[in-house]
Amino acid sequence: MPASMRLKILLTALTGIGLVYGVAAQVLGLSPAAALAGFALAYAAGGWPPVRGAIVHLVRERRIDIDLLMALAALAAAAVGEFRDGAILLFLFSLAETLESYAMGRARREIEALMALRPETAHRLAADGSVEDVPVATLAPGDMVMVRPGERIPVDGLVATGRSRIDESTVTGESAPALKSVGASVFEATVNGQGVLQVEVQRPSSESTVARMIALVTQAQAQKAPSERFSAWFGQRYTIAVLAGSTLALAVLVAIGREWDDALYRAATLLVAASPCAIVISVPAAILSALSASARGGVLFKGGAALETFGAVRQFAFDKTGTLTSGRAEVLDIRAFGRTEEEALALFSGIEAHSEHHVADALRRFARERGVAPMAVEDAQNVPGEGITARNGEAGPLWAGAERMAERMGADLDGPEGRAVAALAASGDSVVILGRGETILAAALIADAPRPTARAALAALRAAGIERITMLTGDRPEVAARLAPAFGLDPADVHASQLPEDKVVRIRVMQKAGPVAFVGDGVNDAGALATADVGVAMGAAGSEVALQAADVALLSGDLRRLEKAHALAKRTNRIIRQNLAFAVGAMIVLVILTLFFDLSLPLAVIGHEGGTLVVVANGLRLLFDPIRLPEPEAGRSDYAPVPSSGSASSSGETPSGKGISNTLSVIETRQ
Repeated sequence: MPASMRLKILLTALTGIGLVYGVAAQVLGLSPAAALAGFALAYAAGGWPPVRGAIVHLVRERRIDIDLLMALAALAAAAVGEFRDGAILLFLFSLAETLESYAMGRARREIEALMALRPETAHRLAADGSVEDVPVATLAPGDMVMVRPGERIPVDGLVATGRSRIDESTVTGESAPALKSVGASVFEATVNGQGVLQVEVQRPSSESTVARMIALVTQAQAQKAPSERFSAWFGQRYTIAVLAGSTLALAVLVAIGREWDDALYRAATLLVAASPCAIVISVPAAILSALSASARGGVLFKGGAALETFGAVRQFAFDKTGTLTSGRAEVLDIRAFGRTEEEALALFSGIEAHSEHHVADALRRFARERGVAPMAVEDAQNVPGEGITARNGEAGPLWAGAERMAERMGADLDGPEGRAVAALAASGDSVVILGRGETILAAALIADAPRPTARAALAALRAAGIERITMLTGDRPEVAARLAPAFGLDPADVHASQLPEDKVVRIRVMQKAGPVAFVGDGVNDAGALATADVGVAMGAAGSEVALQAADVALLSGDLRRLEKAHALAKRTNRIIRQNLAFAVGAMIVLVILTLFFDLSLPLAVIGHEGGTLVVVANGLRLLFDPIRLPEPEAGRSDYAPVPSSGSASSSGETPSGKGISNTLSVIETRQ
């Protein structure tokens, strides 16, 4: 428990002790000095925090806040001899502040729990096979580490040797362990099963998946939603109005003949009754709780604004490759023209080594599995929506990509090679063309299966009231039309051959009918992600550029989390409205009772602090409403990591049970 929280508890306890002693002294008929001593303790312990806070805010920030109202009310009660009522005010205010701090801390402690999961040391393998325990922070890409059964994996990396099931619930929320073998990606802070693994480090600890999660959640907690900014703005100005109104009420009461002590007591009661504490806290209580709940479910919002806007979305646009499809493309066939298949594959894998696209990964993997070494290339340049160009010392630029790329380079698509490419594409799958200058050198047939959860996810969104769902893809119309039924999409909602700028135009057209969320994962999606009202990155299966442009990151590849996150965002907006309505209503009732029915100061305090605790508790309900999915099939995982921007524990349990995220043409055109 933080020292500041322990101090709040101590001061609240001392305030309560002083109040109880003072009241007991009065009831038992002890001397007035004895009662005054108890109330003095209550004033000292309970009055110090609001007085200090009021002075700091007034002097340093030039603003008046609720602390000042409470301090003035307590002093006014003391000035008219109502020490007991003032002590009650300070005790209830201190108790409410302590409970509020503890409750709001619940929404922040998840990030601390995740940080505690990060191993501090790793078993690094030396070139001679020896094992040395070293700090994780000293590991660099290319280092090899050993992970024993039951240990937490210390880095993001690739499995070099071994086979094991990995519990990734701390990162993705997926309850079923994922089977990992040679070449598979593994992530820091996940728990190894029964196998011994050797893992090659891919990125330093500071850029790991978990580090990225911590950064995203920390940034999200620091960013205020529009309603949160409004409540803070309103609270500041309204506090000044309350102070002025209470002063005016004091003057009016004295003017109409009330005794000074009675008028001052009424004014102090009005200060408390009209205080906007519940209004100010009503929005952050809901926002922080929802951010924490979504993170435990594998969905990271980059702040309250994204959360609020997502709840208002009624239209979704999806990229195809890596979003609605698995993103793990497979090479079905290679056709080489004027050279061997191995030579073509070496060129393919060499140029695609400079691309992060799923098709590039498929070609590299296909070459690796066949023992074909990539040919070295230089000056590689990605051309969004078309492909990639490079040079390798021979005359003419080397290129790989879409029909658009072939046309750009002047290739003859009506010649023998072009007709062979068209015949290869007749199957309805995607084709990547390889060429040099105007010459077509080879073509690869690529298939990418739909995600197992895509159809169910889109159906769930429709059932939840989403009015329109579209698919935007750079792939050929034939490929898009073949896959659309697998997603339950009508032909009218499928837009093929979309360049990155075309996707942006489509998003803007959709926005005329209301807020739009775009879901994508590739570098070519960055424009659409930024243009949409809410950009959703498919875990960071997407590129670093896409994740930076997005407002929401799905850490798991299970698209069903999208509907659950949307439902959580809608509930958050609903609870914010409930909290604001209750806070304003309660304040109006208390003010009326104070002005016209002589409400006592203790009852005003109870109403004020009780209302504050009610809105906090209502917001905290979202903490216990995480994103849950049906149990997946054993061994299946759709997860992909967030891209980069203690010794390994033998325990598989996380401090919060599941961790923070249980606690991101003639071709596949780089869409």
